[in-house]
Amino acid sequence: MTPYDYAVLAFYFVFMLVISWVFRRFITNISDYFRSGGQVLWWMAGGSAFMVSFSAWTFTGAASRAYGDGWPIMIIYVGNAIGFFINAAWFGPKIRQLRVVTGMEAVRQRFGRASEQTFTWITLPLQMLTAGIWLYGLGVFFSAAFEMDVELTIIVTGLCVLLISLLGGSWAVLASDFIQVLILMPVTMVTLFLAVAHVGGWPVAMERLSTTSLNLNKLATDDFLLFWCVAIIFKQFLSTNNLHDASRYLCVKDGTHARKAALLGGGLFLIGIFIWFIPPMLATITHPDLAVTFPKLGQPSEGSFFAIAQAVFPVGMTGLLVSGIFAATMSSMDAGLNKNAGVFIKNFYQPILRPQAPERELLRAGKLTTIVLGLTVICVALFYTTLRNLTLFELMVKFQVLVSLPYVVPLVLGLIIRRTPGWTGWSAVIVCFTTSYLTDRYLDIAWAAQKFGVIDDVTNWERQNWEQGIGVFTILTAGLAWFLFARLFYRHESAEQKAAIEKMCLNLATPVDYAKEESAATDDKQSWLIGWLCLPYGAVVCLMAFIPNPLVGRLSFIFCGGVVILIGWLLVKQARAKPAAPAAG
Repeated sequence: MTPYDYAVLAFYFVFMLVISWVFRRFITNISDYFRSGGQVLWWMAGGSAFMVSFSAWTFTGAASRAYGDGWPIMIIYVGNAIGFFINAAWFGPKIRQLRVVTGMEAVRQRFGRASEQTFTWITLPLQMLTAGIWLYGLGVFFSAAFEMDVELTIIVTGLCVLLISLLGGSWAVLASDFIQVLILMPVTMVTLFLAVAHVGGWPVAMERLSTTSLNLNKLATDDFLLFWCVAIIFKQFLSTNNLHDASRYLCVKDGTHARKAALLGGGLFLIGIFIWFIPPMLATITHPDLAVTFPKLGQPSEGSFFAIAQAVFPVGMTGLLVSGIFAATMSSMDAGLNKNAGVFIKNFYQPILRPQAPERELLRAGKLTTIVLGLTVICVALFYTTLRNLTLFELMVKFQVLVSLPYVVPLVLGLIIRRTPGWTGWSAVIVCFTTSYLTDRYLDIAWAAQKFGVIDDVTNWERQNWEQGIGVFTILTAGLAWFLFARLFYRHESAEQKAAIEKMCLNLATPVDYAKEESAATDDKQSWLIGWLCLPYGAVVCLMAFIPNPLVGRLSFIFCGGVVILIGWLLVKQARAKPAAPAAG
């Protein structure tokens, strides 16, 4: 990296801190700190929901599968897009209409206090483990970019994310996420354009990849691949439409804004599957031996995206890419810290320890909890560095299927099959975790090869396809069967819990009337602040066109900066626009 790249990265860190400092003034109570007071506009919520749904793992662990196995990795992101579109059709607006601060409060309405505490104390450690994977992926990428020690990179970047998350709460998280979208998408688009041009243009690129990375015959030749594709789409649906993860829509003004936010997130994912994964596929042409390029990486293929970027970028563009990669993980981690701190405060600290605690105390406790959780994530990421034989791709997907999915399934089915006893929630977790263990223990690839008559040697990808696919189907089937069984006992449920469920059903069916239910709107203030924050950032990126580079390099900077300036100008213009006065008479 050149001095220009380091300067860009330094400016990015300072700019993110400025965003946190500016939006700290939006926080007046615990609702503002953890869900932005339910005032957020759709474009900011949609950008944040999109950014939170992936991390640097996309450019490390996922890119490694694109490099080694081609197009199948895209199925995960197609599943994300489908999940977001289903958000838009039903789950997003309904979640907002629950009128709660955290998703765990909705769990209490649906399943009662026992399940609320069960899910709270399962969610917190599992989310810390997931965030640790995100931070570890970031450490792997930065170590390749800067040739720095992975452990040192994890500590430094983890502390930076913690500081940004701590300063401005949910408002800062959402605002920074939106601006990070404007950084990430144009830079990765430029990466795709330059990478394709580097290998000779689209016809040459498609011809050379058609028999390898983009070979659809894999569905017929790779055992269990179609099985895996279907399972992953189901998994991504569950991951984006449950009471915990869909709580991203609690921050928006109403159901209409939730629907638009989800559509924006889904659309960005559909674009992303091409601009994120074609470059690492092209790296198989330009860098057939990544072990030479990244000798310090345990899994050299995890540096494939960065390898092709290094080969094609103009001077200074690497700093923008690294900023975008950092943005991807920062958005996931800071949102996770803020959301999980909110769960701890609203679902344990306030109801169990300090029922009469004033708002000021809850805010202080929320910030202290954020610090503790952030330091825990750093320690978890450092632990992952000791797992040398497990790739980032397998670590993330296997964790999501065998560990996260058992507690996600009840949080989806609870919204669909509503009239079951409260004990269905915590008991379904036990059933699903037991199923997960038994599946991993007994229904392994050796069993599958014997049952389905696989006679050739099973590859590592085929093993992963089976293990991840069978985990999704057995866990989902067990959870569904348990909920249907529990319906038989609903008539014996207490009147109090039945009333809570009926209240939840009523809220789900009642659109939010923002003017009556929430505080004064901040629409213009949001647009004005974000717009004016975008303008100087975009201007700085455009000025990088003066760095000595070929014409295409200079135009790349103008494109990236111009996108940010255009969006900023539109937001400022929207904030200044006033409705026309009614006609006389």
